[in-house]
Amino acid sequence: MVYLDYSATTPVNKEVLDSFNKASLEIIGNANSTHKLGIKANNLISQASKQISNLLNLIDKEIIYTSSASESNNLAIKGIAFKYANRGKHIITSYYEHSSVKEVLEYLKTLGYEISYVKTLENGLIDLEDLKKLIREDTILVTINAISSEIGLKEPIEEIGEILNNYPKCFFHVDLTQSIGKVNINLDNVDLASFSAHKIYGLKGIAALIKKNNIELTPLIHGGKSTTLFRSGTPAHPLIASLAKALRLSLENIDSHYEYVLKLNQKIKENLQKYDNVYLNSNDYSIPHILNISIKGVKAESFMNALEEYDIYVSTKSACSDINSYSESVYKLTNDLERAKSSIRISLSHLTTEEEIDYFLESFKKCYEKLNLK
Repeated sequence: MVYLDYSATTPVNKEVLDSFNKASLEIIGNANSTHKLGIKANNLISQASKQISNLLNLIDKEIIYTSSASESNNLAIKGIAFKYANRGKHIITSYYEHSSVKEVLEYLKTLGYEISYVKTLENGLIDLEDLKKLIREDTILVTINAISSEIGLKEPIEEIGEILNNYPKCFFHVDLTQSIGKVNINLDNVDLASFSAHKIYGLKGIAALIKKNNIELTPLIHGGKSTTLFRSGTPAHPLIASLAKALRLSLENIDSHYEYVLKLNQKIKENLQKYDNVYLNSNDYSIPHILNISIKGVKAESFMNALEEYDIYVSTKSACSDINSYSESVYKLTNDLERAKSSIRISLSHLTTEEEIDYFLESFKKCYEKLNLK
């Protein structure tokens, strides 16, 4: 099996799983309980939170534990929108956001909120001058992903944060889901940030929303204080401990892992550029972990299924997207509907071997010829 869909999810690191098992078996109390067993579970959460804060250099920021990055995005956007509706109902976003951002904003439009989409440059990056023009007195939130899930574009988060520093009534939310553990992002000027464990070799079912201490949110889940007032429910201390472990491990060799993945990415691109009907959608501003291509003349699902016959697994869009739709991100970047309908995402990891890439390239050639694209 050759797995090239790491942006959808990653295999669980055994050390992370061991942390979860140990906490589950040895610390059985409810962290909200006031007896000794509850205090022990609560202490484990405190230790995990401190470790995450140190790893991400979170000064004056709170960690809210959630079930997924989608929940974190929902809590950040709805939480701000509902809490600060008295200030305004204008939100700014980009065309390259995950569905858990786009669909929340579409929902808010039905409640009277106004959503503006910032222009992008020819390379797909945010047009900072247009962003400045869009900010108004009633703008309460800007939500931009650090890295787009389909094309891998790395947005200028630090520069956007510096611009928004001049607008204290406007908050800045960043979806870190595809960047965490792959590239370093400075969060000093970010008000809220979302990420999940299963993208960094952790367990599914645990994620986080980072929030500056002075920001209030309207909760999605009510029911009393848990680890925070902003998300009720019994704290999942084994999952929280495993999240801290996954984050630490993902950051340990981030630079060397990046260079290794870059080498694999370059090898794939050099080979695929030999085919007349293959177009590279990811560009020089995309991280090497995500390589989006289009194969003109064949539906994306057909080519994906052809590769699967060789036990190779890629995706057509982000895992949460509607499978029947074309890639809106590719269409926005290329203005080519055929490319958007035929796009495939190859996502790499430091776990990917050169032998796997060689096999993928050999199989790609066979699929290309089998589908009469030669």
